[in-house]
Amino acid sequence: MPVIEIADSRHPAMDIYARLTDRQLRSEVDGKLGIVVVESPKVIATALQAGLRPLSLLTEQRHIDGDARSIIERIGPDVPVYTGSREVLEAVTGYKLTRGVLCAMERPAPRDPAEICRDARRVAVMDGVCDTTNIGAIFRSAAALGIDALLLTRTTCDPWNRRAVRVSMGTVFQLPWAWIDDAVDTPRSLGFATAALALTPQSVSIADSRICTIDRLALILGTEGDGLSTDVITRADHNLIIPMHRGVDSLNVAAASAVAFWVCTHSDNYLK
Repeated sequence: MPVIEIADSRHPAMDIYARLTDRQLRSEVDGKLGIVVVESPKVIATALQAGLRPLSLLTEQRHIDGDARSIIERIGPDVPVYTGSREVLEAVTGYKLTRGVLCAMERPAPRDPAEICRDARRVAVMDGVCDTTNIGAIFRSAAALGIDALLLTRTTCDPWNRRAVRVSMGTVFQLPWAWIDDAVDTPRSLGFATAALALTPQSVSIADSRICTIDRLALILGTEGDGLSTDVITRADHNLIIPMHRGVDSLNVAAASAVAFWVCTHSDNYLK
């Protein structure tokens, strides 16, 4: 295990952790598909379990025989381990690390929507959701509440974004997901009825028995500010709402997704 002491945040090996933009991390480098930066031993362990290949590790000196020890043992002897003081790492990352361990990993290859949806009954479609915190929270809810796969239009932010990965607690590595070109046509072509979460005169409750009994359902959620476009709402097979109280008309997209996921994956609770 090569352990390399970093005394200066300007060390070239720190570019991955400190200076490369999200766009640069997504770009192919030396034949690799790009880089994902993963934070905390628990999330790194989840990524390793999912098969991601580590490129390097960055950890506080005190964690080499502590929180980072099991990770170092798993990544093998050929992966460089960079270490430094808390002050140096804070200078590298721009903030104080709570667990003091980061891992740069090779970005997985994109997946085929048809492949990940082949046996799925409940999928979620993210159309233009561009806040990384929301994406991470949606992945975590989807994984926890029984959604089989996520489909993301290309106007949605990158789930491999460092903050999205951190907020998701590693579920972006556990739940199958793929990019798609159209929020309605693609899931429909894969055999799903499409349901847009939107406030319209035609909208019915998310718990309506006509929705809960649909065999294969794709829930479509939109951007944080304006929601789904009129075009998507009009083309979807169904429009759904979450019934509200006290004059509240909507929830944050991450909160709304959790409610919708629970209802649509636990329909038996509503049909007894």
